[in-house]
Amino acid sequence: MSNKTDSNVYTIIFAIAMVIIVGALLAFTASSLAPKISENQRIEKQQNILYAMGVNNNDEGSAVFVDASEAQDLFSKYITKQLVMQNGNITEDAEAYLIDIKKQKTIGTNNPDERKLPIFLGNKDGKTFYVVPIYGKGLWDAIWGYVSMDENMVVQGAYFDHKGETPGLGANIKERFFMDDFIGEHLLDGNGNFKGIDVAKGNADPKNENKTDNEVDAIAGATITGNGVTAMIKSDLKLYKPYFDNLKNN
Repeated sequence: MSNKTDSNVYTIIFAIAMVIIVGALLAFTASSLAPKISENQRIEKQQNILYAMGVNNNDEGSAVFVDASEAQDLFSKYITKQLVMQNGNITEDAEAYLIDIKKQKTIGTNNPDERKLPIFLGNKDGKTFYVVPIYGKGLWDAIWGYVSMDENMVVQGAYFDHKGETPGLGANIKERFFMDDFIGEHLLDGNGNFKGIDVAKGNADPKNENKTDNEVDAIAGATITGNGVTAMIKSDLKLYKPYFDNLKNN
């Protein structure tokens, strides 16, 4: 007499039971970890914004965030106001930093007036910084960042990150040697028109001494990722020009 456990029916029932059990365990784990994941994402956004305005623990060569345990207090200290631009209107929102930038960019594709554009006003050493998020596409997946500017749309700092760019090539957009090149770069041309910043291959200013040429040197072997950085700077930062125009008029 054959063992019941050798039958196809038993195998199917066992497989179904295991799927249900494993699925339930995964769902329970995901639910249990959700608050921690959300908290980590909140802290990371605060660290990114602070980094862009120069509040970080950088050493001589590495990009280092403020410690996670200090992020909330430092964010409250240095970020004096959070604003949201939408359809020409500006409102205050104490949690503007939690806005999903990827989602808002998708909304803006079909309904530009409905897109929410966060602005973070920071103050450090008596100077005002205007930090805004940007989002785009690299070679393999999403890239994003935060750019800090003064009232003339001159870059004061930047932080870039990626989801899956090539290590040692496109992934280097989050290295200091690349991000620091943006400091001092002008987003406007000599006539006050928005021009953005090109991550230029064959840039004639590899030491980045000319801050009004609207260019920084590209990363060798990462042309497509660099083009993605150029594109997201031009597409996203241009949307904030009306805000800066209004600053000058008031």
